[in-house]
Order: sequence, then C-alpha cells, then structure tokens
Amino acid sequence: MDLYEHQARELFKAHGIPVPDAAVVAAPREARAAAELLGGRVVVKAQVKTGGRGKAGGVKLAADPAAAELTTRQILAMDIKGHPVRKVMLARPADIEAEYYVSYVLDRAAGTFVAIGSADGGTEIEETAAARPDAVVRIPVDPAEGVTAAKAAAIAHAAGLPAGAADVLQRLWQVMVREDALLVEVNPLVRTTGGGLLALDGKVTIDDNARFRQTRWGADETDPYGGPLEAQARAKGLNYVRLDGRVGIIGNGAGLVMSTLDVVAGCGARPADFLDIGGGASARVMADALALVLSDPQVKSVLVNVFGGITACDAVAEGIVQALESVEVTKPLVVRLDGNSAAAGRAILDRRAHPLVQQVTTMDGAARRAAALAGAGAPADAVPANATPADAVPANATPADATPAEALTGVRAVAHTDPGA
Repeated sequence: MDLYEHQARELFKAHGIPVPDAAVVAAPREARAAAELLGGRVVVKAQVKTGGRGKAGGVKLAADPAAAELTTRQILAMDIKGHPVRKVMLARPADIEAEYYVSYVLDRAAGTFVAIGSADGGTEIEETAAARPDAVVRIPVDPAEGVTAAKAAAIAHAAGLPAGAADVLQRLWQVMVREDALLVEVNPLVRTTGGGLLALDGKVTIDDNARFRQTRWGADETDPYGGPLEAQARAKGLNYVRLDGRVGIIGNGAGLVMSTLDVVAGCGARPADFLDIGGGASARVMADALALVLSDPQVKSVLVNVFGGITACDAVAEGIVQALESVEVTKPLVVRLDGNSAAAGRAILDRRAHPLVQQVTTMDGAARRAAALAGAGAPADAVPANATPADAVPANATPADATPAEALTGVRAVAHTDPGA
C-alpha cells in the first residue's frame, strides 16, 4: 500500500528526519488559513498516489494566503492520471542549495534490501540511472545487520551525499524496518542555503502483509490502494496495478503477464496495467477484469493473453462474451488463447463475432497488433483490423513458430525490455 506524501512526511518527522513545516487541507478556505500560519508564501502540492504531479500542474508556488486559496481550488478540481485530487499539502518553501536522492527498497530478485543514493536528486531516478549510470549507487543492506553508523557513512560517501546525510540514512532505515515498509524514498533530500538538510518529498510503500499492524493508514481515505481503479480491483479480488501506458493487459499467471508487458514494450507501446486473473479464474472473473481495464480512460486497446491450464480458454472466452454484453466496448480487443480448450474458446469468440474483437494466435503477433491499435506506431507487419493476421492459424493448431517450451507454458522467449512502468 502506497502512502500519500503527507503520510510519508508524518512518518519521517516521527523518526527524526527533518521535514518542512506543512499542513494538509481539503478545502480552499482551509488553505488560506493554513498559509497564514505557515508564513504566507507556500508550495501547494496535490496529494495523489501517482507520479508526474509537477508536470500535470499539481505542484505550484503560492505567493500569499489569497493565492494559496485560489491555487488550492484549482488543484482540487484536477484529476491526475485517473487520481482525483481530494487533498493538498501546503508546505513552507525552502531555500535550496543542492538536491540529492536516497532510498531503501526490497530487491526481491537479489533477496535483500538495497540502498540507492545519488548526488543528483529532484528528478526521476530512473532517468538519471539511464543517462548516467555512474551517478546512482546501489549498495546491498544485510537486514540482520541493518544500517549502522559505519554503513550509513559508507553509503553517504559512495553516493556523494553531504555532511549529515549519514544520520538521515540511519533514521530512514528505521522507517523501513519499524513501519513494515517495502520502499522508503526521499527525493529530493535538499541542503538549504543555511547548511541544513530537509526531506522535501517522500514516498513510502507499506507491505500489504503487515496491514494488520498498520491499521492507521487508509482508514480515512476513499482510495487507500492508490486510486479508484485500484479500489475497484481490490473489491473484485483482482491482482491489478495501474501503469501509465495505452495498452491494457490481462493474463493468467504473473510470469505470463510480465512477459506480455515486456513484449508490448518491445513493440514500441507502453502497458497501461498489470492484471493477473490467476490460475483458476472463472468467466465472472474474466468479465470483471475486462470491464475494469476498459473503464480506464488512458487505455486505447486491450490485449488478453491466456494460456489455458486450470483456467480453461473456453471459460475465458465466456467471460469476454459476458463483458461484451454488459459493458459498452469502444476500444479494440486483441485476444490470444492457447492451451487447455483453446479451440473451444476461439470458437465461442468466432460465434460472437464482435467487430472490435480480434484473435491472434501468437503472443508476439498479438502484442504487435495491440500496440498498433493503440497508436504506438504501425509495425511493418500490421494489417487492417478486419483482415486475417499473417500469423493466424486454425483454431485448433499450435503456432508454427512456437518452441516446445512455449507450447507447454504459453510464455514466449523474448529479450527483457523495460516496460516503462
């Protein structure tokens, strides 16, 4: 569960990490009063669980209390990447001399925690790492040992952080451990013109498995899981993560869905979500999943990639048909079915013959088609929507280019690419 920025600030302050004076309000008149208490000139920041607030106009400087009231009214009317703004945080501005980046994150692949630091904060750390890999350091942290004074000093030195940063690093580690976090991030950690350090912005992700210990978070929020779509998914029991692309993704099994995201990214498109319907999904689950993805305004096409096992392809097809009957479908849907009852599933969709539903029998071909339909560029082998795809094969056949392993697992062997999530 992601926390709002003001909640992360509250945690930082409780653990002795220096933060700017701030107040959270939900109405413009409250903003005027809060700005007066903060000295008049404030930064007004939308409280949403997504990135890109600044670029969307959700972070603005207000020169006085009257401007703070007006700016708050404008920001509260915004919707940022599908996240309606219900609260804003007003913070006292800081005189910044330099910006840095620090975080701790659980690296599941490596089976350990990692400290990440950079002397170039204030920007997307992914962009910094891609443009100048040497500017970002990653240092493993033994959870049994933790971040001692010596470890914190080593991290600060390696990352080029200023004096005093080691103390912040130790305190930030305590946030990670004591608050059951999977991620704690300060970006930027700033050195002010007076020489002090301030955590200007922060992010904290709490382990869902520890929610029974972290009950204070989300109790007064209408979207504790990140946004309206995430809340709908949680209510339906769907494993869903909203991303920022244009191609909706639905699959069965986390590995297959992740592979699908990679292949779509390799076709020049950005996935709009991660949605795993699981290994034993029913037609009702499939219908709920499709309705959810189609309701996302940023989605321009949807790719359903299912390898039938416990979840038979005919049940998936029935779910798609149910969704087509109950949801107004205005976006093209590309379906790839393979494995258990694939022939029966394809036949069900053929009989339904919905004009916006296309079937492609390989994952690569389906990804190319979905990317093209989303407007991510027309690949050389793209064909009109009403044409038979070049890689289509009879409903009961195995794709000609599938290896034995692919035929058994439904996962294509592709080079890993960053899906841009």
